Amino acid sequence: MTSPLPAEPSHDLGDPKELLLGYLDHYRTVLIAKVSGLTEEEMGRSRLPSGWTPLQLLWHLQRVERRWLIWGFLAEDVPDPWGDHGSDGRWAVPDGLTVAEVTRLFQEQAARTRSIVLASDLAARAPVGGRFATEAEAPTLGWILHHLLQEYARHAGHLDIARELADGMTGETGV
Repeated sequence: MTSPLPAEPSHDLGDPKELLLGYLDHYRTVLIAKVSGLTEEEMGRSRLPSGWTPLQLLWHLQRVERRWLIWGFLAEDVPDPWGDHGSDGRWAVPDGLTVAEVTRLFQEQAARTRSIVLASDLAARAPVGGRFATEAEAPTLGWILHHLLQEYARHAGHLDIARELADGMTGETGV
């Protein structure tokens, strides 16, 4: 038996910004619930042919948000924007980072994303500089949020499988 799904955001389409933020928060909650209860060892262990671990997935999603919102939408310089990838192109977590530290950084990025979005218009385009070299490449904030939702939904499904293989837990929260 699984726990109930974390509360979904309102079904009211009146405020697209709150709808997008609400679903991002929802998927973050699902992801944290899915990894809750896994030991440090299980967080660092892959059970899949591709070799990624739950810890790498959590690190990857934090870095994806950072790439799109900080480096992309704000055009702020970020050290090592592709720092979730090792020299072989696969996901990698820097040596010495614990599950607690990766989780904290994930939650800090989520809070930063929320503050950026609340202070901005969904139709605003990312400036040239940072991630985007031309105006034609620069997406709107609404597009970025939609892309992040797609990324989160895809990886939540991946984590469903990894969690079931780790300890048999199934369902949206895996606890």
